[in-house]
Amino acid sequence: MKKGVSKSAVIIIGNALVVFICLVFLVFGLWKVLSDQVFDINMKQSMSGAPHEDILVIGIDTTSIKEVGPYPWDRKVYAQLISRLEAAGAKAIGFDIELYTESNFPESDKLLADELTKHKNIIFPSHADLEGDFDRSSKVKEGELIMARKTDQPIPMIQKSVNKAHINAAFDTDGVIRTNWMQINTPDGIFPTLGLALAQVAGVDVSKYLNLPVLQNRPKSEMLIKWEGKEFDFETIPFAKVLKGEIPPQVFKDRIILVGYTAPGSDEGITPIERHMHLVYAHANILNQVLNQKVIVPVSGAITLAMSALMILLFGFLTWRLKPITSIVLVFGVSLGLLALQYITFTYNDQYLDTIGAVLSGLISYIGNIAMKTYFETKQKNYITKQFGRYISPDLVKEIAKSDSEIQLGGIKRELSLLFLDVSGFTPLSEKLKPEEVVDFLNMMFNLITEVTLQNRGTIDKFIGDAAMILYNAPLDVPDHAYYAVKTGFEIQEGMEQIRRDVEAKYGVTLSIRIGINTGDVVVGNIGSYLRVDYTAIGDNVNTAARIESNARPNKVWVSESTYDLTKDYFEYEFAGEKLMKGKSAPLKLFEVVRITGAPVEGKKQDKVS
Repeated sequence: MKKGVSKSAVIIIGNALVVFICLVFLVFGLWKVLSDQVFDINMKQSMSGAPHEDILVIGIDTTSIKEVGPYPWDRKVYAQLISRLEAAGAKAIGFDIELYTESNFPESDKLLADELTKHKNIIFPSHADLEGDFDRSSKVKEGELIMARKTDQPIPMIQKSVNKAHINAAFDTDGVIRTNWMQINTPDGIFPTLGLALAQVAGVDVSKYLNLPVLQNRPKSEMLIKWEGKEFDFETIPFAKVLKGEIPPQVFKDRIILVGYTAPGSDEGITPIERHMHLVYAHANILNQVLNQKVIVPVSGAITLAMSALMILLFGFLTWRLKPITSIVLVFGVSLGLLALQYITFTYNDQYLDTIGAVLSGLISYIGNIAMKTYFETKQKNYITKQFGRYISPDLVKEIAKSDSEIQLGGIKRELSLLFLDVSGFTPLSEKLKPEEVVDFLNMMFNLITEVTLQNRGTIDKFIGDAAMILYNAPLDVPDHAYYAVKTGFEIQEGMEQIRRDVEAKYGVTLSIRIGINTGDVVVGNIGSYLRVDYTAIGDNVNTAARIESNARPNKVWVSESTYDLTKDYFEYEFAGEKLMKGKSAPLKLFEVVRITGAPVEGKKQDKVS
């Protein structure tokens, strides 16, 4: 199978797995926890903190309990409160208080019931039994009102004179109140939520709240609450002050009034904007939403799915087409852009565009594709390392691969030791061999040269027919490079002895290798044109090494004076004479390697061997 096909198959299978994982998360709502957190942040940041001025809360606070008496109170105090508020011109009064059983004072119950018969704008709520407060994880039928088994209603003498309403709270799976059932179907009829009922009693047009868009996987008439105020963003007056007449009557005129608990630890719940909110203020926020005719409309799930698909494609594309840093910046930027889009649509258009699924699907796609890309790049890097290792020392390859800094290419000046070798007698030998035998012989000879070179940390610059050029101290630093160059030449000559004997015995042809070595400053790097570039060395010292090789005796290693000075402590030399080289004004002193006598060790010299 071709490598390209294999790579394509892995990418296709990998991205199919990415799509499958994202679909599982989207279909089963596994992003919901994070989506809810972002929703809460949007809610907090967009709330005005200035609810409708017609709303007034009368709080049953700690001070009122101290002044009026221990709770529960005698129900005549509610009658007195209603009388005072009605006289002041209150538009509607809703009690977030449960009066489901008769009290120990029948005359007080009757007094309250008699007061209620005088008015048509009072609400004492009921509580619907929703099978354990309605488990959010249970299945509900979209498009139908949630159905209660029964209702706990105010006592009969009160019930007949008040408007219907429910005070059920809709808790999400994390215990936070983000929605409310605007209507609940019960055996006793349909009950609106307290805030909606108050608005209706006050004469507000509530028709849009009776036909709300159905939320995904939610019953009919469930509404996302638009929280606009924390507890005391709403004007709040202590119950006791109103009861004692300390508040001017005009404060209550044409106001919609909610009466509920504000004492610490009483009737509290968790909301997106406060961890401990007295639920009378939850009803106040719903009432405020109705008065302001606000409805948060969730964007279609199909759009969310389409956005997720787009992010999977986009982030996957960015991974393969761009450099890692660029792709990370763009992925981060696009993700922030989607979150900003969600906030803008929520704040200014009252639309809930859930982008978390799209963002996280895109991130899964990015992580999956970056993992595949890293795998293939590592595989390619290992392949290149393996191939490159045929030309330079494996130790150098490892250093290049793990180096944090780039190798300086493009031409730099540095001191190198350069080894040139040439095989004499190869032409007559090739005339006696078949073409495939010529290739086999060359491979055998160059294998020897390559192995010895790599063992001595050299870099094979090029093979030219039956000649070779080898560099030491490039592309990475090689301490004592002159020593390794000379050692390479000496070991190649030793290795060729058996090959020479075999060739002469079999074919009657005498082979010989001349090796010349010079050390000095050269220019090394990428040299050539934009069409063809070679990593090589150029300069006068390169030419000198080549000319030393051409003057060397067969099967010997000759070195220049500069190389001799650097290696004389490790090799035994014989003076080979002086040669006047082309382009030189003075003859060069040359030395022939006889044997190895020592080796440098961590910058120190070994004792010479005898």
